[in-house]
Amino acid sequence: MKPSSNLLSPSNHALVLIDFEGQMAFATKSISTTELRNNTAIVAGASKIFNVPTVVTTVAEASFSGPVFPEIEEVYPQATSGYIDRTSMNTWEDPAAYKAITGKGKQKLVMAGLWTSVCIVGPALSAIEEGYTVYVITDACGDVSTEAHERAVQRMVHAGVIPITSIQYLLELQRDWARQETYVAVTDLVKKYGGAYGTGIHYAHHMLQH
Repeated sequence: MKPSSNLLSPSNHALVLIDFEGQMAFATKSISTTELRNNTAIVAGASKIFNVPTVVTTVAEASFSGPVFPEIEEVYPQATSGYIDRTSMNTWEDPAAYKAITGKGKQKLVMAGLWTSVCIVGPALSAIEEGYTVYVITDACGDVSTEAHERAVQRMVHAGVIPITSIQYLLELQRDWARQETYVAVTDLVKKYGGAYGTGIHYAHHMLQH
């Protein structure tokens, strides 16, 4: 009856959201912007619901890349969340970001962001080399082409990264529908951003009222 230690729980990991900014999204072609934003909303929302320690980083926010997605700003406002802006493409090489991430004290790190081949590969491989277990939410990442995204994921998997998806991340944290303290927030999040799955939940909730 004991769950696997490989499963994510609200208390055993930190989330790192990397460079979800307009300039990066403009050139992302491996996933539609709509799907990317929805998946990002699910990931950010999940971490907020379950109080997961979260770090938000940007690169050249004021001079080039622009603000983070509204879906992140909504749950982690810049004014109170302390986004870490960098010049380095590899978040792991930025002293402030490195301190913020490792300072969470979690051996498991979950990452998502733009672009997969640069902004995710760099910190993922670097963290693994320092002994961290790294999960990457692949459908909340994107790149300039499908080829670039897929080769980046393949490279990371070969190095030991564990790929997961946004809905998988949310449901792995919920784990049991009897957990009523988060049930409504989780299902509301999916109804808003979860596509067909969310429509199904909305339908079921409506029909159960009859």
